Amino acid sequence: MNHTRKTVKKRKKKKRLRRLFLLVFLLLLGGVGAFGYNIYSETKQASSKIYQALDPSSKPARNIEMRKDPFTVLLVGVENQYHDEEGRSDVVMLLTVNPKTNKVYLLSIPRDTRVYIPSEGRKDKITHSYSHGGIQSTIAAVNELIDVPIDYYVTTDFEGFEKIVDSLGGVTVDVPFTFKAQLTGSLKWHTFHKGKQELNGNEALAYVRMRKSDPRGDFGRNERQKQVIRAIIDKSTSITSLPKLDDVIADLGDHVRTNIPPSDLLSFIYVYQKMKNADVENLHLKGYDETINGVYYYIPDEQSVSSINETLRQALETSNASLTRSDSPSTQSQN
Repeated sequence: MNHTRKTVKKRKKKKRLRRLFLLVFLLLLGGVGAFGYNIYSETKQASSKIYQALDPSSKPARNIEMRKDPFTVLLVGVENQYHDEEGRSDVVMLLTVNPKTNKVYLLSIPRDTRVYIPSEGRKDKITHSYSHGGIQSTIAAVNELIDVPIDYYVTTDFEGFEKIVDSLGGVTVDVPFTFKAQLTGSLKWHTFHKGKQELNGNEALAYVRMRKSDPRGDFGRNERQKQVIRAIIDKSTSITSLPKLDDVIADLGDHVRTNIPPSDLLSFIYVYQKMKNADVENLHLKGYDETINGVYYYIPDEQSVSSINETLRQALETSNASLTRSDSPSTQSQN
């Protein structure tokens, strides 16, 4: 009899524990769900301030499901975007992400690269493309060189870049060699020592802009840009940064523009979290220096361009979305 009572008590106790566990689990699940929805709604509201669609006539005719399909993002750092009426595309980087193969490709296009700029009607440095029609002109110029669809873009001016880094509490980079660079605003000289170093926004900007003291010139500069971009994305998409993501985006309202819809922003974060440890293949645009009419240019090597195009097209062809764009500018042959 006593044995039977003990058995019943044990069963009741286990049942209560299971109910308690289930209750705690449901509360946690509800909390996470509410937390996720809160982030989603607030981020959506904040990101609407930086959303800027492209002109319908130049919008890619690709149906992209960011969590499933490969996509491209053009990252453009604009000098004097809001202090100067025209501005220049000082940093041009093309990010290609394939969630299916878990591969990421990153291409930096040197600012002095000579390309055909449709809005100018002639070949010029790609850094001048932005001053002849804004981001749509830069996208068209990039497409004259790299013949793949550009699904999304993100632009920021230098002040916005500083704010992004500062809002994240700084970024850590591995400085390849010791050098000095002048900080914007204060014009003070800052020494970057070889090895790991934490940078604030002002320091990070000087770090990615310096090229005269780099033995590799524009190529060394491009590598440092990629380094900082990766650090920013890593930190901004970490779970600890998500609660303040809406505040970060709201602060950047005057400095950042993107055509990534507010509803897709968290999908981008999801994809990046999923692919955080994926290998990033850095694509190098080979070429040579040339002075034309007294102006220095970087001339892309045709074979290198062809190889990059083939690599990126293969990366995107696993998508169900067609690579054919009704608005794709035809490649120009003007010199």
